[in-house]
Amino acid sequence: MAAIADNGIARRVHGALRRTGRAYEAGHDRPLGGYLAAMAGFAAYTAVWTTVVRRSGRPVPERPEPWDVALTSVATFRLSRLLSKAAVTSPLRAPFTRYVGPQGPAELQEEAQPEQGKHTVGELATCPFCMSVWVASTLTAGQLLWPRATRTAMGTLAALAGADTLQLAYGALMDKTTGD
Repeated sequence: MAAIADNGIARRVHGALRRTGRAYEAGHDRPLGGYLAAMAGFAAYTAVWTTVVRRSGRPVPERPEPWDVALTSVATFRLSRLLSKAAVTSPLRAPFTRYVGPQGPAELQEEAQPEQGKHTVGELATCPFCMSVWVASTLTAGQLLWPRATRTAMGTLAALAGADTLQLAYGALMDKTTGD
């Protein structure tokens, strides 16, 4: 009898979720189930890192140092763009995306594949803003567990961001002086 009651409750909850999803979508294809799975995956990912940090016995600072926040910001920006837009990392995104065309220097425009399950991962994989949440969390955990190695890696990413800025500035200056 309990199984039948549970099944009835599950059906009602599932029906309410489907109605909510249809009302929210307003005729657009919005993969709310995929987003919910991505949020659950992120929560699990964060819980694992939190557990590892706690079990390591390393002290957690009372607050982040301003320099670490700045370095993490620049490193997160660079690594997020590298993972979500760079041509060289397109094989990582290819199972979930389709190539559309070039998008700026050494970057690609891709779209998420429409198949259920691939769409949400494709959106995450091609969105530097979405990717930055995962990257910043990973870099923060790295700072707590392996501070020297993580800061070295973040310094490298920050140097790449600086080099990219200089390359773009140089290109703009050359275009301006040559009239292109």
